[in-house]
Amino acid sequence: MTYPVTYYCPRCETVVELPRDGYLADKSVTPHPLDGWTYVSVDEDYESDEAEGVRFVCGSDGSARDPDAEGCGRPFFLSFVRRGTTEAGSAIDVSR
Repeated sequence: MTYPVTYYCPRCETVVELPRDGYLADKSVTPHPLDGWTYVSVDEDYESDEAEGVRFVCGSDGSARDPDAEGCGRPFFLSFVRRGTTEAGSAIDVSR
């Protein structure tokens, strides 16, 4: 089952929405990508094990919660917690 999860653009505060599984392991939303992270677009499989985050294009990628929101047109990044990189990350077991 998926649920709509919302995030704010860190530049203009436009609200974007992604359908997500019930389990979330989000690290941060930033205006720039984290070094070494692999990001996918909102149209790709961001729930796959290969995706370490999502690259949004504010107001241009169809993820805005309000379809009339213009957004700033700039990219921003949702980064997921990597397994084993933090105490919380090492405790994650999504296989259940």
